[in-house]
Amino acid sequence: MLRSTTTSLLASAKMLRQPLASTTTPFQARFRNAAAAASTSRLFSISASASSPPPPPQHYNNNGSTKTRHPRVLVTGSLGQLGSGLVKELRSMYGAENVVASDIRKAPEEFMANGPFVYADVMNYSALERIVVDWRIDWIVHYSALLSAVAEKNMAMALSVNMAGFQNMLELAKVHRLRIYSPSTIGAFGPSTPKDNTPDLTIMRPNTIYGITKLHNELMGEYYREKFGVDFRSARYPGILSADTPPGGGTTDYAVDIFHHAVRHGHYDCFLSKDTRLPMMYLSDCIKGTVEHLTYPTPLPQSVYNLAAVSFTPEELTKEIQKYLPHFTISYPDEARPDFRQAIADSWPATLDDSMARKDFGWKEEFGMENMVKLMLDKIQAQVAAEKKNATAAEAKNASMAA
Repeated sequence: MLRSTTTSLLASAKMLRQPLASTTTPFQARFRNAAAAASTSRLFSISASASSPPPPPQHYNNNGSTKTRHPRVLVTGSLGQLGSGLVKELRSMYGAENVVASDIRKAPEEFMANGPFVYADVMNYSALERIVVDWRIDWIVHYSALLSAVAEKNMAMALSVNMAGFQNMLELAKVHRLRIYSPSTIGAFGPSTPKDNTPDLTIMRPNTIYGITKLHNELMGEYYREKFGVDFRSARYPGILSADTPPGGGTTDYAVDIFHHAVRHGHYDCFLSKDTRLPMMYLSDCIKGTVEHLTYPTPLPQSVYNLAAVSFTPEELTKEIQKYLPHFTISYPDEARPDFRQAIADSWPATLDDSMARKDFGWKEEFGMENMVKLMLDKIQAQVAAEKKNATAAEAKNASMAA
């Protein structure tokens, strides 16, 4: 009995040392069957400005002295709210040719025109490794993940993408000595976590698929740092507000959706109760904190940090919006029949203690609730005005053609 158990453990350990693309679990098989066309080993490089990797970097000047080059960064999930913003910021710092954006969707023409873009399925280890080698990647920023509400409805896919996809990235970082930044979330905490001023190190027993996968990733990243010396970095993001991209399926996305409804319709049906307090942050602050953490020249005392700015409830946010749109109204769910996202929000902290991030790498937010609300409203009102102008121009053009 002991011999058979030991043999099984050794076999399991051997399997875990292999890239996850070579091992198929039931949930991976289910995911692969749903996306077989995106799981081939062939790599497609799609870019309007760079259809092939750049030439080898120059490390020396003519006089023989060493020349420092910028890091080459691969950003997965780059078409999302956070990924697209970070790609833009990193390209402004290091040059477009040094930041390779990737996703499993075709990028818009304007995005592809601004720098290299490659197709990358995070479940396909061999294709990912080819990107790392061909483009001589130094750092990976891993954003590909299913968010909280979507993950609860697609457990098998969430387990595949959020855990197996991350494991592929972590293994690449180990093999090729890469720095890897993969954000975590307030969802990694749980109902038994202290809700107020939640510290970096505390009880963490998440009860959502999203939170479970993210906590798993935190622990695996820390393990690879201790065991193999991988430079793993992560921050627990709060809810992120931005007017530039639509909500992506997170529970905190009510705080984005509410602005669109306020400007376009004058009313919002909120899926959370009016007194649900959650940590929030404006997108540019999130990118700023991420860049500060990612680019810190040496590994920090911790791998994972809380990152926060403000906390508010739907009711408090509504009152702030009503200062600019007095006729805006909001409704809340029947307390006897709460939305399923209420239970998710109730398991998360109300406020975060991010004092260690402030101390260790100088994190400090720029946007409070008041200027965040004003900026969100200004941007969405400008979007609506542009849409109306374009619609009017299209109508005029159609009328002239008909005449």
